[in-house]
Amino acid sequence: MFSEEISTLCVNLGRQCEVNRIKIVTAESCTAGLLSAAITHIDGSSNWFERGYVTYSNAAKIDCLDINAEDIDAFGAVSSQIATQMALGALKKTSANLSIGITGIAGPTGGSKIKPVGTVYFAVARNGQIVFERKVLFEGNRGIIREHAVIFAINTLLKLTL
Repeated sequence: MFSEEISTLCVNLGRQCEVNRIKIVTAESCTAGLLSAAITHIDGSSNWFERGYVTYSNAAKIDCLDINAEDIDAFGAVSSQIATQMALGALKKTSANLSIGITGIAGPTGGSKIKPVGTVYFAVARNGQIVFERKVLFEGNRGIIREHAVIFAINTLLKLTL
C-alpha cells in the first residue's frame, strides 16, 4: 500500500514516539489523510497516534480546527498562517502533544505565480507552541506531490522526536 521508504519512516517514528511518550495528531488538507493512513498502516500505531483531521475545504478548517475565516480570506487557505493554525487547532482539540498542519496545492490546477502547483506549507506544534514552519515547492504530478509531502512530514516529525 505504501512504499518501503514511507513504511520504514513510520516504524522509526513510532519507536521514537513510544520512547519519548509522544502522541501525534495530524491536520491535513492537500494530503487528504495520506499521512494518517501511512501512520496507521503501522502495527501498534494506536499507542502513539491520537487522530487525524482531514480538513480539505475551508469550511472544514473553520469547523474542525477553529481556523480564523478572516485569515483564510487574507492569506489564503494555502499559507503559513493557516498551516500554523491547523497545527495549533489540532493540538488544542486533542490529548496529543505533537501536531502537524499541512496545506498546499497538489494540482494539476489551482496554482498561481505566487503559489504554483507543488507549494505546500507545513507547521508543527508541540505543547501549544509552533516549533517548525516551512514552505516547500515539490515538483511532479498530483500523486508525486502528495507522496513527497507525506515523506517530508514524516521526516520532519521524526527529527522532532529524536
